[in-house]
Amino acid sequence: MDEQTFQTKLAELMKEISTLPKAEREKLEQLAAKTQQRHQKLKKTVTDLQESLDYLRLSIKYLVFDLEATRRENAYLRKMLEEDRATDHDDEA
Repeated sequence: MDEQTFQTKLAELMKEISTLPKAEREKLEQLAAKTQQRHQKLKKTVTDLQESLDYLRLSIKYLVFDLEATRRENAYLRKMLEEDRATDHDDEA
């Protein structure tokens, strides 16, 4: 259920509750208010979770980029060492 549908249904429920006798109405109004508060809290929690996931995705992208760069640098340095060893070996011969 999307936000608009929830708000519409809650408004319809509140309208129906307002037609009840006072004794029944107060209890149901409190329940409806608690439901709305829980919905808002759940919505905030989902938003916070989405933001955390976005941050995690970005962090992972940076880590993968850094790992790939480190691997390239490692391969380059190994190649340089091998060439240096080959040059030293040729000089000895």
